[in-house]
Amino acid sequence: MSVFTHLVAELGQLLEPVLDQSATAAAIVLFTVLVRLALHPLSRAAFRGATPAAGCLPLLLQLPVFFVMYQAFSSAKVGGEANELLGHRLFAAPLGSRWTEALGEGGPFGAQGLVFLGLFGAIAVVAAWSAVRGRKAAAVAAAAAAAASAATPAGRGKATPGAAKGRPGAQPSVKAAAKAAAKAGAKPGAKAGVVAEVSAEQQEVMRKLGGVLPLLSFGTLITAAVVPLAAGLYLLTTTAWSVAERIWLQYRKERAECAEKAAEQTEQVEQMA
Repeated sequence: MSVFTHLVAELGQLLEPVLDQSATAAAIVLFTVLVRLALHPLSRAAFRGATPAAGCLPLLLQLPVFFVMYQAFSSAKVGGEANELLGHRLFAAPLGSRWTEALGEGGPFGAQGLVFLGLFGAIAVVAAWSAVRGRKAAAVAAAAAAAASAATPAGRGKATPGAAKGRPGAQPSVKAAAKAAAKAGAKPGAKAGVVAEVSAEQQEVMRKLGGVLPLLSFGTLITAAVVPLAAGLYLLTTTAWSVAERIWLQYRKERAECAEKAAEQTEQVEQMA
């Protein structure tokens, strides 16, 4: 922990000429960004679904960092010496203070209480942002599962126009579903009814998760209300990073899919010519 306090103190000294008393708070934000940058390869692998454990690793690896942050701003002494970080502030609120302590120093609208209210408001905005994005992602995933189910022989009422004529562009959804099934390891002789049944179950699971998981983002508010202000800053920064990182990764994925689709269409045109 002494290494962490020393690092934060050094970062705070670098920022002090610009931010004065809030330099240490900015150092915590900068430290959190450095941690998330180090974990970005794992987050990228989790987004791509490289391994089942990849989605848990970024969260698990952050737990020791959060614990050290909590201890550093809760302990009166570090390494046998007085903890100098406890005297640093974010505006009027000490970084080691909690919301309950701020309420005793002027109430929720006092000098310290307003700092915590600003923190809670920022966390609520990020949580709402995450919830909206999560619901949209769940809806898109459910729609994709429904389209894949409808593309199977059991889910189609009749062939689409052009399929009998053997046009190169016929049944793109079926081709996409077959390609996805092949990647998932499905056997060529698998029954379509089983695929449709699994897809229906997946749709129901996605619908339920889409309604519950986004709300978990607001749990950060509860945590921020009981931990030191410094730990609350860490939670705000890492949560905002997670949402922004996922949006960026989704944007890159969509660009890659568009480029792949354009390449396939170009190849089809060349084959027809």
